[in-house]
Amino acid sequence: MNRIIYVGIDVHSTNFTFCSLEPVFGGEDRLFAQVQTQPGCASVVRYIANLRKEIPYKFDVICGYEAGCFGYTLMRQLVEKGIKCLILAPSTINVQKGKRRKSDRRDAENIVRNMAHNSCSYVHVPDRDDEQIKDYIRMRDDHKSALTKVKQQIIAFCTRHGHKYPGKSNWTTRHIKWLYDLKLDPLDTEILNEYMTTYEYQVNRIDQFNDRIEELASMDAYNEKVNRLRCFLGIETVTALALIAETGDFARFRKGNLYAAYLGLIPGEDSSGDAINHKTISKAGNVHLRKLLIEAAQGICKGRIGHKSKALKAKQRGNDSAVIAYADKANERMRRKYYRMIQRGKTRNIAVAAVSRELACFVWGMMTGNIKGTLA
Repeated sequence: MNRIIYVGIDVHSTNFTFCSLEPVFGGEDRLFAQVQTQPGCASVVRYIANLRKEIPYKFDVICGYEAGCFGYTLMRQLVEKGIKCLILAPSTINVQKGKRRKSDRRDAENIVRNMAHNSCSYVHVPDRDDEQIKDYIRMRDDHKSALTKVKQQIIAFCTRHGHKYPGKSNWTTRHIKWLYDLKLDPLDTEILNEYMTTYEYQVNRIDQFNDRIEELASMDAYNEKVNRLRCFLGIETVTALALIAETGDFARFRKGNLYAAYLGLIPGEDSSGDAINHKTISKAGNVHLRKLLIEAAQGICKGRIGHKSKALKAKQRGNDSAVIAYADKANERMRRKYYRMIQRGKTRNIAVAAVSRELACFVWGMMTGNIKGTLA
């Protein structure tokens, strides 16, 4: 069996820094070949070719780099050339004591040591279809953030000029009519109209993106899974499709609570000896999915326990009866949990976070077919 040499790559858009390590069992690891080159797949191939020339014995190579600006592209290019490559999750990389000073060479060494000693986690690499859908949904969410910003700018502009909407809710039809009917100086009217033009543009664009996402969700690879997830309160097409595309294979998590941990929805812990101190949620892992599940949980934490709206019944129509029963029990349990926590004096944010964690477990159960086990 060939020996293994690990190659850590600190990747930047301007340069790549390499560091190689060969584990020596029962002795000190062999660290060597630290060099800096131009970025790109060709540089990695050339570096490995030089290693094979200089080292007299046969060996296998495992490359790795930290998730970042290159995404999955570099990994796919290397795999196409027959080079095994892994992508390290940044939040799981351990830093050696006394090595807090940051440089490209230190980072490359830190990456390769974590790989060799299996002291890190690796990023799941989606297939190309999942990656494209993930990018499309994130692009749509970027436009949503831009819409939120222009809304804030409009409200701030009106407040500065002494105008406050007397109604209950902003951005209703009445509120928008009120904005257009405001009596302002000519230049102020022009400014507000420009803001409103941007607002209308973003609203229309997001509607177009949502229609396109509905089309993508109706594809054979996603349709059934999306419909099952939409049986849960708070989960609409965008959230369902994002969960499916970004998670990929749900079965890679043995239990639902491991999936919740992957999303950073479990409590953090700062314990020493017998003293156990639980903190807020860890916020490790996939930020985008965590945000979507928390938003979905906020939709769950409203209304009567056990109540099914016409909209939810319409979403559930056409699904298997076992799927609907599972979702109904989950919806009731999560809503009941929320009100019970509020009655015990927990803040709304804490209760919503707890519900989002349970929702992640139920999503895992739905996607892996563990419908009975998750509710037990």
